[in-house]
Parts: sequence; structure tokens; C-alpha cells
Amino acid sequence: MPYCSTSMYAAKLALLLFLLARVGAAKAQNKYGLKVIADVETYQATVQQDSANRLVDLAQYIPGIQLDIRYATANNFMKEPVYRLPKAFVRLPVAKALKNIQAKLATQGLGLKIFDGYRPYSVTVYFYDKLQDSVFLAVPWRGSRHNRGTTVDLTLIHLKTGKELKMPTAYDAISAQADINYSKLPKKIIRNRELLKNVMHQNGFRVYAPEWWHYDFTDFARYDLLDIPFEELIKIE
Repeated sequence: MPYCSTSMYAAKLALLLFLLARVGAAKAQNKYGLKVIADVETYQATVQQDSANRLVDLAQYIPGIQLDIRYATANNFMKEPVYRLPKAFVRLPVAKALKNIQAKLATQGLGLKIFDGYRPYSVTVYFYDKLQDSVFLAVPWRGSRHNRGTTVDLTLIHLKTGKELKMPTAYDAISAQADINYSKLPKKIIRNRELLKNVMHQNGFRVYAPEWWHYDFTDFARYDLLDIPFEELIKIE
């Protein structure tokens, strides 16, 4: 066992206590009664406690994965950009699961297209304040599972052409046809929807029934709500 002086041990202990204090302080409740981590230092402290808390840039972690980050453009239900950068971040275990899925789909000539991953809490608040919808939107007093970095919006593509497989609706469509159980559809579209659902379920995700594209990692509740901009995450990746 390496020699560790009393002073060195004391310094390490002091650092650990400082980091824990930062985590506790940043989890103070906001006006909705939620605990939201909104600064990089506290987020980094949680990563030091558990590497599973790390937010991973999917474009870097899964080379070749296709991104179509609609919220960085005006091509979304808000009709305006709400992200400054077209990035998709998720927690490390989520990234590992998606990498496995991408590899499995590749054997069939298919792949994933990511529409959205981690979403800062302030964006969730903005959505709700604008539209006041509690069916297709997360409410501020609960937060979104996207805010935890454990949810992905996605679809399937043909790897050779990059074209999307036909699904019940367009991404983010506010429609009854978007429900995972909607059945008045051509058989081919239902097969495509079920293929996506099955491969995601086999790798630790569960679909959000009103939205065929929305998948939550099964242990999402263990992760904190976050409100850290993409720009800050890029600096520390």
C-alpha cells in the first residue's frame, strides 16, 4: 500500500467534503420545488462520485451515428431554434446502450437517427410557458426525463442511403397516430415501429406511449435534473 501522509489524507478528505457540499448546495429546490443542478462544478462533482453521471457527446461516442437535432433549427413544433448547437448528449450508460443498438442494427443494414437527447431544464420550462400543454410536454414542476440525460428521441434509417424508415407520423407530431398503440396504419409502418420498439426494449429502454420516437432509459429516476448549456458541456468533454 503506497505511503500516504496525514496531511495528504486530510487534504483529500477536505476535497471530498467540499465536493459533497457543492452537490448538496446545488440541489436546493427551485420555485417549483425541484432540485436541479445548474452549474458545471456541481455536475462534475457528481461525475467524480459516479462515472455513470457523465454526459457523453453521442457524435463522438458512436462514430457515424446520424443526428438531426431539430431544436437547433426552426424545423420543430416551436418553429424556432431553442438550442444554440446541434448536439446530443446522454448519460454514459445510455450512450453504451445506444452503441450496442447501433451495432446490432448495422447487421441488418439499419442504424439510428437521433433527434434529441439531454435537454436543459430551462428549455423544458420555456416549452411549457409557451404552449401550456401537459400531454405532449413535460411540466416544469416535474421536469422532463430529457433533463436527466436519460431519454432519446430517435428513429431508424437505412445505412446505405441515410433515409428514414417510414413511421406512423413525422417526429414531434402532436397526433393520435403518434401513439405506440395506434393500429390504423399500413402493416409495413407498424413493422417498422415495432422493430424500433423491440430493439430499444431489449437494451434497457421503454417507450413513452403517446410518442413512438421517445424512449426512456429504465433507471432514469436515479439521475438528477440538469440545466447546463451544451456550450458548457463541450468545454469539459
